[in-house]
Amino acid sequence: MEIDFAQCLKRQEDLKEFFPASLTSEEKYFKIISFGSRLSAFPPEEKKEENRITGCQSITFLIGQKEEGKIFFKAYSEALITKGVIALLIEVYQGQTPETILKCPPHFLQTLGIFASLSPTRAQGLKSFYEKMLKIAVKNFSLS
Repeated sequence: MEIDFAQCLKRQEDLKEFFPASLTSEEKYFKIISFGSRLSAFPPEEKKEENRITGCQSITFLIGQKEEGKIFFKAYSEALITKGVIALLIEVYQGQTPETILKCPPHFLQTLGIFASLSPTRAQGLKSFYEKMLKIAVKNFSLS
């Protein structure tokens, strides 16, 4: 498990390099939006209420599946900024163990000023999205 935790921290550090402190707000938004293109296709049949993120300004969905002890996420959002921000979280937690997801909080969001760059409703949506990731990890942790 230690290796997964180190990998989670490394992924957060890598994202810090992707968003240098010298970026203007506009440049940061552009990078966030472009990051959203990294999301894999979301199955249309999974766009159902139980997978929807409540508290999110835009229509956003998240599913997670456990394979060989690790969680793999797929997400969808109709809004470009939201899509980019959730892609950042998936970049950090994709293929991690449930235990790692639960024990490795996304400190990079604060460090990079992502929350400060978002409207209050988008920041709440991001928080709700992360909480749903944690719920998926908890559910799958008990199935270990």
